[in-house]
Amino acid sequence: MDLPDSAPVLQLIEDFRRSKAMFVAVSLGVFDTLESAPATACDLADQLSLQAEPLERLLDACVGLNLLRHRNAVYENEPVASTYLCRTSATSLAGYILYSNDVSFRLWTHLEDAIREGTPRWTQTFGDEGSIFDHFFRTSEAKQTFLHGMHGLGVLSSPKVVAAFSLSRFRQMVDLGGGSGHLAIAACEKYPELHALVYDLAEVIETARAHIANSPAAARVSVAAGDFFRDELPDADLFALGRILHDWPESKIRALLAKVHRRLPAGGGILLAEKLLLEDRTGPISAQLQSLNMLVCTEGKERSLSEYRQLLEGAGFVDVRGARTGCPLDAILARRP
Repeated sequence: MDLPDSAPVLQLIEDFRRSKAMFVAVSLGVFDTLESAPATACDLADQLSLQAEPLERLLDACVGLNLLRHRNAVYENEPVASTYLCRTSATSLAGYILYSNDVSFRLWTHLEDAIREGTPRWTQTFGDEGSIFDHFFRTSEAKQTFLHGMHGLGVLSSPKVVAAFSLSRFRQMVDLGGGSGHLAIAACEKYPELHALVYDLAEVIETARAHIANSPAAARVSVAAGDFFRDELPDADLFALGRILHDWPESKIRALLAKVHRRLPAGGGILLAEKLLLEDRTGPISAQLQSLNMLVCTEGKERSLSEYRQLLEGAGFVDVRGARTGCPLDAILARRP
């Protein structure tokens, strides 16, 4: 009997080892240290206060993963590591990797229970009450790691999201829960007549200020503190919500969309940056896995365009359009009639 190719199954068995090796190398500072100067395993172990032989195994695995190169016993970063795995890089994903290592990886160990009970695994994993968001803001370091991670992902997607539809008719955008401001910055850099306001919690907006200051559009991007569920929303003819709706159950989504709809003028728009499932839910795999991630982390999930259309039209929006960007996040645009 001819057996099916076992490679897909064997690959999946190994995949968590691959990601964990990268997570640990980032966490230990391997790529940051090698970015300063290439080093042997022994020299790097001395710099990081680690054991040389087990570190060498990790370094060799990173060579196999094409993250490091190895010549004459010296290890150095590949360009992909310099760009995405070093904390000092403007396009770093290190913050999101640290979140994945410290939080997501642990939550996923309880996926079976999440499937059985249909609820997030926060208390089971960490033993304290509150939400994942409370955890991210428990210390200044945790907050910066989270915001740095979201910024790294946002830099990859936001330029494509704001270019997915023409936003040239809008003049004032409010980016609700805008975090580091990457979406507002990308929009103002793309559209020279647009002004934007990053609207987020008071403990977040100082991080946004720092990123805004580095943008050529800094004069047109401002910040304001507030809670979009509790407080009155600022004036705008375009509201943007990036990776916001997927965090919440439909009751909260409907309330927030209705609030945005009431605040918009006639013809005003709403721009969503979310990962879109295919209508038949057969992919993409990144959205399917992210939906499982939302199950263990939050009360939310990923949705198809038709599901977002139903939510938006239920709040009074029309002309709901979606665009796949080829980046981690897709784009959805609708308007108030």
